[in-house]
Amino acid sequence: MSDDPQKKMTPYTVPIGPTHPALKEPVMFTFQMNGEQILKADFAPGQTHRGIEWMGMRRNPVQIVHLTDRICGICGVSHSLAFARAMEQIMEIEVPERADYVRTIIAEFERIQSHLLWAGVAAHELGFDTLLHLTWRVREQAMDTIELLTGNRVNYGIIQVGGVRRDFTPDQFPAIEETLQYYSDLKSKLLKIFLEDKTIQMRCRDCGVLSYDDALKLCTVGPTARASGLNMDVRVDYPFAAYGDLAIEPILPDAYMGETRGDVFDRIVVRLLEVDQSVDIIRQCLDRMPAGEVIAEPKLAKLLNQFKKAHGEALGRHEAPRGEVLHYVRMDGKEHPTSWKVKASSYSNLMSWIPMLEGEQIADIPIIVASIDPCLSCTDRVAVVRSGERGIMTKEELHRLSVEKTRRLSA
Repeated sequence: MSDDPQKKMTPYTVPIGPTHPALKEPVMFTFQMNGEQILKADFAPGQTHRGIEWMGMRRNPVQIVHLTDRICGICGVSHSLAFARAMEQIMEIEVPERADYVRTIIAEFERIQSHLLWAGVAAHELGFDTLLHLTWRVREQAMDTIELLTGNRVNYGIIQVGGVRRDFTPDQFPAIEETLQYYSDLKSKLLKIFLEDKTIQMRCRDCGVLSYDDALKLCTVGPTARASGLNMDVRVDYPFAAYGDLAIEPILPDAYMGETRGDVFDRIVVRLLEVDQSVDIIRQCLDRMPAGEVIAEPKLAKLLNQFKKAHGEALGRHEAPRGEVLHYVRMDGKEHPTSWKVKASSYSNLMSWIPMLEGEQIADIPIIVASIDPCLSCTDRVAVVRSGERGIMTKEELHRLSVEKTRRLSA
């Protein structure tokens, strides 16, 4: 008989979710356990439905921009920018150069506050609440600057099809510079606290490993992919807005650590370094920012009339804080889209949970789950109900329903 106590135990099942103190949004996990070790992991999203796509297909693109801001409360400008880019391609609208720079600056401030929010959540999942409050306190500087520039702390409402709704005023630039210097001065402190703390190292090093091959096979995006060594970033691979004018390189953990392990610790490294990268990107924008208009068509009535003449389809993409966001839009000569589909970055990253979790300890579930910075509200957008009954549908059935819906809207 084996002396290993783990081998003597009978495997058992542990359900976590859909609501649980360790989960910030509803998702259902099921773990097959052998003692404290996870033998098999599975999860079921789909607990949050708001029908945003359905609502959008009954509204004009100007109204949809307000909906896209609300797909995610943390990275709203990412969705509104991706949607606006899709519409601009369909309508062949040339966005003013200055508007591209304004978009880039707001997007990078959003990345700063998003990564700092995540860092606080990660600290909380480790039981380090002092660090949670520190990171959330310093995040306020970015939130205050975003409010100064857009008028809102969340749901900024700055993006419009063809540009942005407002320009920066001369008196706002000193405040931007002050915020950039604030985070430059803070860089070494944050890196030391997170990366040199023995407890964080012991909890996160070689925990929740996602190999390069698994990251590639599962089509992960954003910091989750880069932390496993994938050299990919939409801002570099497919430049848009002002990114094509700027010097940007994807952040990989070996640039700081000298190696890439693809663990929770590397995901911390990538996001903290991207805060400093965003500061540098904003500085480059300020140095090169051109003069001029910030909206291609300032008259709303004329813009709405152009929607009715728009025909075609396009993909809008943006490197959100969590990774690539895609918006597919199709217009068929009506004021509202015939089709609008959203693929948030979390949708691409959720499957990476499986290889990260299997083989790990039950106590590490919270930090591993949080390490991809999941957003379930981004992922779940619509519920399909047939004859008052819910059920599981095949890919073919979903496609057939989508085709039928498109035909009805086009009729």
